[in-house]
Amino acid sequence: MTKRLDLILNGKGGVGKSFFAVNLVQYLKDKKIQFIACDCDNENSTLKRFHGEVEFLELAHPRGLDPMIRALEKFDLVVVDCRAASTEVFFNYFDEINLPETLKTLSAALTVVMPVNQEADSIDQLQRIVGKLKKTCSYVVLRNAVHNNNFVLYDQSVIHDKLQKELGAKEITMAKLQPWLVEELSHKNLTITAALTDGRFYLLDRQRLQTWQRKLYAEIESAAELLLPAKS
Repeated sequence: MTKRLDLILNGKGGVGKSFFAVNLVQYLKDKKIQFIACDCDNENSTLKRFHGEVEFLELAHPRGLDPMIRALEKFDLVVVDCRAASTEVFFNYFDEINLPETLKTLSAALTVVMPVNQEADSIDQLQRIVGKLKKTCSYVVLRNAVHNNNFVLYDQSVIHDKLQKELGAKEITMAKLQPWLVEELSHKNLTITAALTDGRFYLLDRQRLQTWQRKLYAEIESAAELLLPAKS
């Protein structure tokens, strides 16, 4: 499979989907990897706010998800930031289009990036996704350490063992970024790459941003075989 569809999916809100999506898209730009990105939330469109070229997917429309599949005909990589509480919409759509057959026709593979934090609800969502998609796709678990590095609930869960032992999942970590830096980036509508050359950020804060970005980029590259097209 030479093409890849990356869905950043967890039905629970506030687990870091959009923040990761913004930085994954910036990684692809910085590394000059061709892609197309889609945002499913036209009311709180974080991804499109930071990357203006991103396309909207209208989940309420019967053909609203078609553009992400059609994009695979022209691009080797499609990234989708899935809105909270949209999991069932994607499941129904996958059934409707016979996802495995469609992916095979396009020589494409699906990776579901599932952010998880310290809350049980976020872990339950992983169980729901894996229970439905099973071996139809690959899995990348994103440990969002925004609050702390304690993932005891997840590490001791049944779904953790299933992902690791049966499904070959990769795990990556998104380290905590200082809250004032997150606020400044949001206030100024700047990605980290843009902020690194923006004089409104103090030197030490630019250093903090650069260090954080390098760590995340290394994590992304550690799962490159599941996140990027084969030829990348």
